[in-house]
Amino acid sequence: MKKISLLTFAFSLLILVGCKQENKKDSDEKMDAVGVTDTLVTISPLEEESPKYPEAALTHPGGDVIEVPAGSVDFDFTVENYELGVQTENAGENGLANSANGQHIHFILDNGPYSAHYESGFSKEIEEGEHVMLAFLSRSYHESVKNPTSFVVKKIVAGNPSEDQKMDVDFTAEHLFYSRPKGTYKGEDTKKVLLDFFLVGTEISQEGNKVKVTVNDGSDYLITEWVPHVIENMPMGKNKIQLTLVDENLEPIPGPFNAVTRVITLEEAKDDM
Repeated sequence: MKKISLLTFAFSLLILVGCKQENKKDSDEKMDAVGVTDTLVTISPLEEESPKYPEAALTHPGGDVIEVPAGSVDFDFTVENYELGVQTENAGENGLANSANGQHIHFILDNGPYSAHYESGFSKEIEEGEHVMLAFLSRSYHESVKNPTSFVVKKIVAGNPSEDQKMDVDFTAEHLFYSRPKGTYKGEDTKKVLLDFFLVGTEISQEGNKVKVTVNDGSDYLITEWVPHVIENMPMGKNKIQLTLVDENLEPIPGPFNAVTRVITLEEAKDDM
């Protein structure tokens, strides 16, 4: 298992340090970062293997474009070989925050924070304009099911968009969508925080595209395999997570959603405060 960690100390001046990559696999990647922190933050692949669900499928009627009135829009997905509303087989065994309501659909509009849906039919408020919708199957602990049939990506045209509300999106291009972490984590859930994203039209590898992760404006991490990762030892309070899809030369890949920043919050358990 490849595990990347960075430790930087708070002095009167910033100290530039290099990232140390442990248990290195056939990789010559080198990363430098500048940051100030007092904890050892690590990002590593999730050790516990998740159920794969290779036959799970999510579909939505119609073509690549949905035309609807602006306002409340009904979505009716079809789920096959996957059960919503039940606990994933290994839930509670991998140390990840888990939904008591079970497996669900992550619904993402314009790469904003997802909403979780535990039934295949639901309504969403859609503002007038053109939007990109991504929906995918999620385990109860919010890890996406990653297979060619587990997701739906479409353009939504709501109402009568003006020119500045229109969006030119190419679904044959390379896209990165942010999923986790999200929101507030408390107590035990702060120890291992799931890092997960969804790729459309691209793959990542040591020789090709990669996902760059930046934590709290400090350490840079390169992810070269599309598997769930965990972030450990982030400080209590607000933490900033940045994801960028980059090419083999570590240059950002153009796209409407290929660079995204989110802020999450870690809180101690009430009994510890």
